[in-house]
This record gives sequence, C-alpha cells and structure tokens, in this order.
Amino acid sequence: MKKLISTYDLILLAISGSEQDFTKLPIKRGIFLLAIPMILEMIMESLFAVVDIFFVGRLGEHAVATVGLTEAVLTIIYSLGVGISMAGTALVARRFGEKKYKQAGTLAFQLLLVGVLVSVALGIAGFIYAEDVLRLMGAESTVLVTGTAYTRIIFAGNTAVMLLFLINGIFRGAGSAHLAMRALWISNGLNIILDPLLIFGLGSIEGLGLVGAAWATTIGRSIGVVYQMYHLLNGKHRLVIKSYNLLVRWETLKKIINISIGGMGQFLVDSAAWIVLTRIASEFGSVAVAGYTIAFRILLFSLMPAWGLSAAAATLVGQNLGAGKAFRAEIATYLTARYNFIFLATVTLIYLFFADFLAGIFTQDEGVRAIAATGLKVTVLGYVFYAVGMVMVQAFNGAGDTKTPAYINISIFWLLEIPLAYYLAIIYGLNTFGIFITIALCHSLHALVALYFFRKGKWKFVKT
Repeated sequence: MKKLISTYDLILLAISGSEQDFTKLPIKRGIFLLAIPMILEMIMESLFAVVDIFFVGRLGEHAVATVGLTEAVLTIIYSLGVGISMAGTALVARRFGEKKYKQAGTLAFQLLLVGVLVSVALGIAGFIYAEDVLRLMGAESTVLVTGTAYTRIIFAGNTAVMLLFLINGIFRGAGSAHLAMRALWISNGLNIILDPLLIFGLGSIEGLGLVGAAWATTIGRSIGVVYQMYHLLNGKHRLVIKSYNLLVRWETLKKIINISIGGMGQFLVDSAAWIVLTRIASEFGSVAVAGYTIAFRILLFSLMPAWGLSAAAATLVGQNLGAGKAFRAEIATYLTARYNFIFLATVTLIYLFFADFLAGIFTQDEGVRAIAATGLKVTVLGYVFYAVGMVMVQAFNGAGDTKTPAYINISIFWLLEIPLAYYLAIIYGLNTFGIFITIALCHSLHALVALYFFRKGKWKFVKT
C-alpha cells in the first residue's frame, strides 16, 4: 500500500509540475516525473489526430485524402520546427544541467526568433501554391476542388503549429514537461471541441465542411501558443525571457543552426520518405490514400505516448551531460528504452487482434477499411524494435548529436525504404501491402543501427 501511495503521489507531482533537479534525483524517479506529463501530452496529440480524422471521415474519402496529402507535405514544414525544437531541448537542457538559467532564457528568445521567421516565409509560399502542392502529390480533380481552401488555411496557420512544437521542446529541455503537457491539452482540447462545430455546424448555423477542420486546428493551436508565451514571460519559472535576453546573439544563433541542421535533416529525410510513400499509395486511387491515412492516424495514437516516454531520455541526457554525469545519462537511456519496449509490445498485441474493429470505427467503406486494417497488422510488427530505436535517437538529440540520426535516416529511409516500397508496391504488384511491409522492415533495421551507434558512445563528448 505504501508503494501504491508513493506512485500516486509521484503522478500528482509529475502533473502539478514542481521544478526538479534531474541531475540529482534517482534516475527511475526522474524518468517517471518527466515521462508522465510527456506521455499525457502525446496522448492528447494522438487523440486529436484520431478524433480529427473521425470527423473528417464523415465527409467522404476525398476529404480524408485531402488531409492525408496535405499533411504529407506539411511534415516538411513541421520538420523544420521539430529540428529547431531539438536544438532547444538539447541546448536548454545542457544549460540547466550547468545551472546557467540566464543563458537558457537567451537561448529561448533566439529559438523563437528563428521559428517565427522560418514559419512565416513557408506559410506565405504554401498559401500561394496550395493547389499546386496538392496536384504535385497526385490529388484527383475532386480533391483539388474540395481541398485547396483547406490546404491554404493550414499552411497560413503553420506558425502557430511550429511555435507550439518549438516552445514545448524548450520546456522539456528545462524539465518543465508539465507546461508542455498543458499547452498541448489546451490547444488540442479546443481543437476537438471546435472540429464538429465548425465542420458540421450547430442548429441553424451551417457548417464549413473540410474548411472548418482547418480553422479548428489553427484556432486551437494559436491559443496554445498564447498559453506558452505567458509562462515564458511571467517570471514564475527558472526558464524565463527577460528584457536582457531580447538581443540577437550571433554565437547562440550559430549553435542553434548547427544543431538544428541535423535535427531538420532527420525529419526532412523521414518526412520526404513519407511523402514519397504517400505518393506511391496515390497511384492506387483515393481509396488507397484514405486507407493509408487512417492506418497511420490510428498508429499515431500509440506512437505518440511512446514518443512522449522517449522524450524523457533527451532531457535526462542533456541535463546530466551538462552536469558532467555521462554514465548516469547512459543508464537513464537504457531504462527508458526498457519501459518503452514493454509499452509498445503490449500495443502490438492489441493491434494484431483488433485491427479490423479499429479501422471500422473511422470508415464505412469496405475497401478503405481493409487497407487500413492491413496497414495496422503489418506495420506494428516492427514496433518492438522501434521502441528501442526511438529512445536511442532521443538520447542522441538530447546530447546535441543530431547529425548521427540524420545520417542513419538517409541510409535507411532514402537508400532502402523508398526503392524497396516502390519495387514491392508497383513492380512486384503488392500495392499498399508492399508499402506496409517496407515500413515495418526499415523501421526495425533503423532501430538496430541506432542502438549500435549509441553503444559506441561518441555522443558523450559532444560540446554544445
């Protein structure tokens, strides 16, 4: 009973978010305090993804295809935000490990500056060329007619999405995972509420259809950013942006760019591979794209919490390296990987038994349902490997070594995954089944390669 009460108290402590020194706490407790809010944060992100596609799915296969094609391209933009966010986590965590809190505030301002400039430029370009983007992705004529307005709004509102991810990365580096959790719960909670209201309308108020989904996302994420900025500026936390931080620091910007390049590279490579895979799926029509999209929205529901747990490794590695405790950082990574393995092994069993039922929740079309269910059953076969691999990658990123995972991504996702998916799906004639097989194989191999390089230990000597 004492242990149960202690666990309950730890959960309350993790959610309430009292600031801790993760270079001195027992490692298991540190993982727990970081992972709980990070997992809850990612659960809300995955819940939003599932709820959003649930409502959009009621508009038909062309609406789902629009969302799938748009998000495939948007991942390039989000990759830039996530890459900068990785630099934020690594640099802020290192400064917190060194107890240099004023420098952490300076870093936070420089990160915001870079994020705003990049996202505004990309948002303008995306808004102007939205229809061309969909056409390039192989959208059918019906998708172009119904989906261009949706794509324009999503591109225009990408600054809010990028800043939401970026600032949450900063919060995680500071060990304030509870703030990141609350920001995402606020933004995605609003999104979930607004989705049915704006898509279908209420009473005599007519709904906006697919455009309503775009506005729900943009409004919800923007409110989340307002919440984040309040906590960055109110002076109640060790991480705070003061007036003396509001100067452009060129040396700091160079560090951010240096680490961000590797982080951007990781996700650009991964995202580009996903775009190509989506493009291959589009060769088999909107039904194939819709099934493919639904499968991966469901998969995200389990992967998001796993990513949340993995993110604890980035904070622990960064802060402990800053405190000169490399061995402690390594042990924290292996423990986090063990917990993640157990979680995703359990999820694998659930998807293998209930894939058809889960796919049926999101579509009434038998063709779409069959493709989505197959995608779930096949892709999850690589989950137990991926559980370990994603933690290793987060450990690299937390150490500031974002380039090693980028090189691994290029080797696996570009040189192997894309050609293999094309061969199996189109030349060998397996259609979307070939794509799903390729994803399971390549992500398993990716995890083993990441583990090999982590064990070599060069990440311990990265200077940030």
